[in-house]
Amino acid sequence: MNGLPLRDHQVLATLAATAACLGGVAWYMATRKRTTEEELERIRRQDLVLGGRIIDGTVLDVSDLDAYEAGRPEGMQLILYKYEISGVSYECSQDITYLKDLISIGDIRVGFPCSVRYDTRQPENSIVIAENWIGLRDTANSVPVRRTSPRRRWSAPVS
Repeated sequence: MNGLPLRDHQVLATLAATAACLGGVAWYMATRKRTTEEELERIRRQDLVLGGRIIDGTVLDVSDLDAYEAGRPEGMQLILYKYEISGVSYECSQDITYLKDLISIGDIRVGFPCSVRYDTRQPENSIVIAENWIGLRDTANSVPVRRTSPRRRWSAPVS
């Protein structure tokens, strides 16, 4: 028989190194910080603010769900909105529960236009509000109208 003896120092060193690597991987998996759903959503919003395209949309509705309806202790607040890209209409919702300090759900005007940031590779991935960007508008005009006094018409002097 020409097998490797278990007393060979190279075999023992290889087995020890393998056990140490497996132990290190197991320790890392057990102690690593797991990303929460809230953190994943914050990262998604940040990515869309940095690299998303802006398009006009319309706020369809707002929903304020209690803890029982939402299935989570803090409840849920949603903005429902729609937008159209290349002839395809998208109706989406965004959970703004964790953005309560930025905007009150009672201040959102249903039926008003809004700006939507979306991912060009996945147009259904979109937002209306983030920590450092808000696409909601407080007027029904897409471009705010500047109020000025009426201009006086010029007339030629009478001779």
